[in-house]
Amino acid sequence: MRVSVFGLGYVGCVSAACLAAMGHEVVGVDVNPVKVDLVNDGKAPVVEERIGELIAEVVGSGALRATTDVREAIEGSEVSLVCVGTPSEPNGSLCTTYLERVTEEIGAALAERGGRHTVVFRSTMLPGTCLGLLVPILEKHVGGTAGVDIGVAVNPEFLREGTSVRDFFDPPKTVIGELDTASGDVVAALYADLPGEVFRVPVPTAEAIKYADNAFHGLKIGFANELGAVCRALGVDSHQVMDVFLADRKLNISPAYLRPGFAFGGSCLPKDLRSLVHAAHRADVSVPILAHVLPSNEEHLQRAVELVERTGRRKVGLFGLSFKPGTDDLRESPLVELAERLFGKGYDLRIHDANVSLSRLLGANREYIETRLPHLAQLLADSVEDVLDHAEVVLVGTKDPAVLSALPHGDAPVIVDLVRLPDAEARRAEPGYVGLAW
Repeated sequence: MRVSVFGLGYVGCVSAACLAAMGHEVVGVDVNPVKVDLVNDGKAPVVEERIGELIAEVVGSGALRATTDVREAIEGSEVSLVCVGTPSEPNGSLCTTYLERVTEEIGAALAERGGRHTVVFRSTMLPGTCLGLLVPILEKHVGGTAGVDIGVAVNPEFLREGTSVRDFFDPPKTVIGELDTASGDVVAALYADLPGEVFRVPVPTAEAIKYADNAFHGLKIGFANELGAVCRALGVDSHQVMDVFLADRKLNISPAYLRPGFAFGGSCLPKDLRSLVHAAHRADVSVPILAHVLPSNEEHLQRAVELVERTGRRKVGLFGLSFKPGTDDLRESPLVELAERLFGKGYDLRIHDANVSLSRLLGANREYIETRLPHLAQLLADSVEDVLDHAEVVLVGTKDPAVLSALPHGDAPVIVDLVRLPDAEARRAEPGYVGLAW
């Protein structure tokens, strides 16, 4: 394919060189004539493993050249990759100045060129940027409709500086946020020979994926460093701890616990987090990430309360009470905390959990519920139907088949989904459905 790549920094330079090496005819575009001259001389404008040899090779073969002329690049290509920078503003917000400027220039050039051209945004940008900001700019300058007259896609990169050439040819995944199928097909064809799974998703999803990746990478590094600092203060070899931690591929290094849902609770996680943070503080070790895990969990629980408050309705039903499905363990259950907050705010509450019977609660379990929710006996309903007959708002905190099969559709009662119901995607179109984090 004939490809123009806008921006010859790390991402643009590597993308241009690697695409050229794959057999595409590539022209790089940059406002900086020094970068353009370096590429045309067969030299890399960035320092990166393998990039110097690769650029010399593809420039020498005629597969890659560079220019400062936007119109020339657009005229000679059928697809454009936008790889300009999106730095932070002083207040932390995303700077889209360069994105807007290059989009205007591409749009103006396309208006003169005519014919369908696909614009692929590879720059990192927040969800809503492409459809809310960049597509209107393109449409205004081209005088056409995105997805019809102009192809538009978002294609985030997953390149690490230092190994970006290797990462390009062996990506962990290829993500294509497509405005329409034809636009997605163009991007898929660009990377047809690369390994790894390809995900074709809506444009905002593609924008968000890059942030999910980078936020998690930062979180992992911060977690490891904080845990290392605590271990050092307690006289423990942190690397030995992490070697064993990383060996667990079932729960630790796995998809476990990485699906948005309700708050966590139970007899282990809250207690052990509190103990670890307390030990860190006693050792004068600051652990801001670990110290804010429980407050973050509290905020997530409060979101459920606020969703009920926004309905303006007072009769509430709650399905699920135990901290784990299939058990009657109520110790530090987030659903007990949720019930306590709603009851304390004066809501007329009914609760059903097939595994929870007040007469069967024993020991610490009974003591906990008598302390946190002493009115449980008057709140418990004998059946799913009793809750549904009572409630104007239903909070679903379980995937009990008896509950799922009885949940009505429509706008009454309002259903607040805490567990991502199996039919959540279909229910999202219903006026009475609210998902906690989806």
